[in-house]
Amino acid sequence: MGFDGLVVVSDPYLQRRFTQADLRALQAQYAGLRDTAPTGRLRLRDLPAALTGLGSPTATAGGEGGAVRGGAGKENSSPPEPVLTDEEWSSVLKAVSRPDDKPQLDVNFELFLRVYAEMQLRLKGGKKARERDGGQGIKRSSSSSAAFLTASTTTLLHTISESEKASYVGHINAYLAEDPFLKNALPVDPATDQLFHLTKDGVLLCKLINLAVPGTIDERAINTKRLLNLWEKNENHTLCLNSAKAIGCTVVNIGTQDLAEGRPHLILGLISQIIKIQLLADVNLKSTPQLVELVQDSQEMEELMSLSPEKILLRWMNFQLKKGGFQRTVTNFSSDIKDSEAYTCLLNVLAPECSAKPSPMSVKDLLHRARLVLEHADRMGCKRYLAPKDIVDGLQNLNLAFVAHIFQKRNGLSKQMKQVSFVDGVSDDAQVSREERSFRLWINSLGISTYINNVFEDLRNGWVLLEVMDKVAPGSVNWKFANRPPIKLPFRKVENCNQVLKIGKEIKFSLVNIAGHDIVQGNKKLILAFLWQLMRYNILQLLKNLRFHSNGKEITDNDILLWANKKVKDSGRQSRMESFKDRSLSSGIFFVNLLSAVEPRVVNWSLVTKGEKDEEKQMNSSYIISVARKLGCSIFLLPEDIMEVNQKMVLTLTASIMYWHLKRPTSYSLDPENSSSCETSSISTSDDSASESSIDDSGIR
Repeated sequence: MGFDGLVVVSDPYLQRRFTQADLRALQAQYAGLRDTAPTGRLRLRDLPAALTGLGSPTATAGGEGGAVRGGAGKENSSPPEPVLTDEEWSSVLKAVSRPDDKPQLDVNFELFLRVYAEMQLRLKGGKKARERDGGQGIKRSSSSSAAFLTASTTTLLHTISESEKASYVGHINAYLAEDPFLKNALPVDPATDQLFHLTKDGVLLCKLINLAVPGTIDERAINTKRLLNLWEKNENHTLCLNSAKAIGCTVVNIGTQDLAEGRPHLILGLISQIIKIQLLADVNLKSTPQLVELVQDSQEMEELMSLSPEKILLRWMNFQLKKGGFQRTVTNFSSDIKDSEAYTCLLNVLAPECSAKPSPMSVKDLLHRARLVLEHADRMGCKRYLAPKDIVDGLQNLNLAFVAHIFQKRNGLSKQMKQVSFVDGVSDDAQVSREERSFRLWINSLGISTYINNVFEDLRNGWVLLEVMDKVAPGSVNWKFANRPPIKLPFRKVENCNQVLKIGKEIKFSLVNIAGHDIVQGNKKLILAFLWQLMRYNILQLLKNLRFHSNGKEITDNDILLWANKKVKDSGRQSRMESFKDRSLSSGIFFVNLLSAVEPRVVNWSLVTKGEKDEEKQMNSSYIISVARKLGCSIFLLPEDIMEVNQKMVLTLTASIMYWHLKRPTSYSLDPENSSSCETSSISTSDDSASESSIDDSGIR
């Protein structure tokens, strides 16, 4: 059985040497070098210059599938990579070549990988590194990959210490101990690799996502048999990755095979992001309106709304430290807290009744002082996310987790809101809030360099919109005329936004009564309208680019509607949608039928209701979203969007199912005249799947 995106090499050493994320990134680099070679052929003698010239990731790649961006406006300079001498390169090529290989030898992908691995060996210490790896090449750790491997996913390709691993395991043991499916496998021993084996079926990761953002995954869609086959595990991993994107995780350059293989740094990187989202869930004005205490006027409120949860947490910490007379400003969760002085003051302000003697500040030894701080936190009822040494070493991830948990436990803010006029605009109606969420998550899933926390605030300088435009319409942005953040002058922001709108007009967006200054001023209605056209354009272009099916013609909303109705009709079902705002869609039955039509084995009909009552509609809608993600659809809607028949989100759901289906090897055509063509799918089926029955016992049609 094959999996999408799997890169296989015949040499077992190379297969072990690199993760799937590495192989995909390197394969893209190899293809780029080969295509741009002067003769159209990449030869052994060309590799020294080619590899030396690759530079840093941000200068060469925008993540998996990313495009090279140039122009003076996009300054992505970074320190030069170490360079081998001519003599060292000669040694590299000699080490990977056979005696009869000649300099003009064409380089295939595996030879490229060997040269790359040997090059890294020389850069990391030569002979000693070779001795550590038994004479077979370098022993690559997650922290020592070449810069151009990490691309835009540095959050997933970093060093995870044993302390971090132990902290994440402790979190899992504490929060999932009573889970019916996992309780027999818990607690996990942090001293072993048990965690990586436990995640290989995808269940634990799915449960962890639901812990971070409850309701993200309908757990009825998770394959939870004790013995899962490869296909069922792959479904769980696909569900996990698409759901992780749907809560704001960065999962570019990580695939289902990486999870199936239990790649430690990728799994821990993903777990780190999920736990971080859980711990920071309340660090915002919507969940904790008392944070308004941190601001004095409307300008500060505007600034606070644009901050990431991490920066809001820092601001809160400094607010509390000021109460305690602390003289310094804490600017990070690393070097600024190594001496435990800030922690001592913070805990004394929040829980003076839990203090004890000796006071941490009376102790000179930093480890002893950190130990006393953690004992104070224990008396407050806070969980330990770090050890004394982690504080002294300044481990940022664990210190962030520790402070976030303190905030959850006792934030020290007034329970009575300040009655100030400038908070009136903080809350929006549910529809606006849901659309903002969907567009924000979609933008963050694209793998652009900027992570956004609030659509209405973070898009105002126009830079992120230019990045998104460049992603969905490659080559459309003139980076020479783009103004890179930080941008202080308002007219520079307007220039960026004007270029965004200019591109929008060129690709036929409807942009009546919208100007660059409307985006700069944060006009919510106009920003949402523009983002909807951008998201719609992206999915229609993806469908159009499936030329085998579209014959290269433009895809319209009506094409998607006709395709969906035909798939359901051909499957023998009677449901039909008249438009994307058809009120009958609120029951969810049509989408269940559509999912069953494109992959019969994926729907468990015993879980589907008739969708007549609100509770039944909720259950169906939740199940539909999880099943679609389980198939491979990258979608960002909520059950309420189906129940209320949000026309925009219904269209994206239908189009995503269509895109997933048409990506598979098939002879189906979008041309109505050829609609009788038969379909042949390479997707394997399984007799022992969780959705064994496709028999409609409930009478649902």
